[in-house]
Amino acid sequence: MVRVPSAVLSKYLLQGQISRRGCLYAAHQLRDVQVTGQPTPEAPIIPLRKKLKEQAKALKVSGKKKKAKADNQTVPGWELTVGIEIHAQLNTARKLFSGATTSFNDEPNSNVEFFDIALPGSQPIFQKETLIPALRAALALNCNIQKVSRFDRKHYFHWDQPSGYQITQYYEPFAKDGHITLYARDGIAPEDGESVTVGIKQVQMEQDTAKTIAQAGEEQWLDFNRVGVPLIEIITNPDIHHPATAAALVRKIQVLLSSVDACVLGMEAGGLRADVNVSVRRTDGDSQPLGTRTEIKNLSSFKSVEDAIIAERDRQIALLEEGGVVAGETRGWSVGSTETRRLRGKEGEVDYRYMPDPDLGPVVIGDDLVQHLKATMGLLPDAEVEELMLSYGLSSKDAMSLMLLDNGGRIEYFYNVLDALETRLGDAGSASQAEYAGLAANWCLHEMGKLPAAPTPELAVDGELYFAPTGECAIPAAALADILFFLQQRRITAKVAKDLLWAVLRGDVINIEETLNGANLWFKELSEEQYAELAKQALQGEEKVLKDFQKWKAGQSKAYPQGKLMFLVGKMVRAGPEERMDPKSAENVMKAVMEKQITGEA
Repeated sequence: MVRVPSAVLSKYLLQGQISRRGCLYAAHQLRDVQVTGQPTPEAPIIPLRKKLKEQAKALKVSGKKKKAKADNQTVPGWELTVGIEIHAQLNTARKLFSGATTSFNDEPNSNVEFFDIALPGSQPIFQKETLIPALRAALALNCNIQKVSRFDRKHYFHWDQPSGYQITQYYEPFAKDGHITLYARDGIAPEDGESVTVGIKQVQMEQDTAKTIAQAGEEQWLDFNRVGVPLIEIITNPDIHHPATAAALVRKIQVLLSSVDACVLGMEAGGLRADVNVSVRRTDGDSQPLGTRTEIKNLSSFKSVEDAIIAERDRQIALLEEGGVVAGETRGWSVGSTETRRLRGKEGEVDYRYMPDPDLGPVVIGDDLVQHLKATMGLLPDAEVEELMLSYGLSSKDAMSLMLLDNGGRIEYFYNVLDALETRLGDAGSASQAEYAGLAANWCLHEMGKLPAAPTPELAVDGELYFAPTGECAIPAAALADILFFLQQRRITAKVAKDLLWAVLRGDVINIEETLNGANLWFKELSEEQYAELAKQALQGEEKVLKDFQKWKAGQSKAYPQGKLMFLVGKMVRAGPEERMDPKSAENVMKAVMEKQITGEA
């Protein structure tokens, strides 16, 4: 047999080019002639990206709108399957295998020991205190803690990994077989109903890589302060079938890790990253095996998780419907993009050449330590949300918002306000703080959310008001408690309360009660007769509106015209002195005056 030159063979294998001499080309030509009688011209190859762009243009020309996320959770005839790997930086003072500190704000390459940069002869020394936050995280995820776990080497070459391998726990992780339950209030897809449970395959400890800092041109700088920082990798089972549910899972895990003090930096601060594995399969006909999965690396926001899964799902479906084959590969995602991009072929376990690390012994975890951590765990987010709803009467939406904002700082501020209110109410011998909880939650979420950054830099972050993890804020909790106390007692108006809040932020007001006395801002409400006179003025020329109320009164209309009532109340408030009027009192008086006019008593 004639030897095929390596250059010809490489073109055939790697580029799909057939030599014009020899049997391969002859067979290719013969096949075309047998089918058509004439050689078939080569069909132009249109890249998939171009096809998708053309489809998007056609969709725009047709006038059809892009699906909203709520309507884009499923594709008829197809099932999506997603598994997630979450990498979270542990809240520790030291690195995983060296005594260097884990501060990220110090001078680059200032927190580095010999082992961090793989200096020949240096040895890893497991810092056992890093195990505590990792165990708390695993317990929060309902995992079984393994009495014995071991470290392995995962080999790959990259400039951010000086040793040429990463130390992880591939074969024997410290935690396995957990689960997390997501509820409708967590933001799961409507198709998942009231709740869905996602299995946690394992949680493993591993070391982080160095930080790459891009410079002008093709130059890259490396900061080894981050190399060796302790991570946990949380690997879920492929139990997720909707993009919104995947995003909700990552969001809830971040809240869980923060609540047990395992991870204090969220996705927005780079302390948590997610890789998602996506596959699709047809749902019509016989049961189909799971499709080939692709992995999308380093997603850094909840929105990116959902958007990237939708884009990759649609790409795979379009490819399969055109007769193509999904390749197992690693893909990337950019914020604001509409499609994933290929990074490299998918590595398999054999590519990493996993092996037990010969320099590290096993990690033995005692039952007494696990039981102690369980007993000191405190309220987890689901239990705290239930407590907020049952004890304080908050809606699930408000309770979840308090939990999620500012990495727990907002809910701590809310509790601080309630504590200050309890002191205030005790001094005044008034109602319980639970009666003020709804008002306090509304102001902590909405009125505080309208405020700009504090004048002092340490109380502001990125142009927004800063809430410390312990609840400190530029608006002292005691000051807001005083404002809410006087507002609930109807001793000040909502307008005065909002003005006071801004004045406290600017530093113009220190003592709320002294300011109210000095500026004479106390609420002096109109008498009922004065309200009634304003109501009569507001009703002048509104005979048509009165007829709507008459129809309702006579049973000719089922719906009470509440909107028109509030229109009339608005006229009242605009006509009178706003600082002396209470909208609820004005509404009640307006109802009474209309009742008299409708029945002919006025």
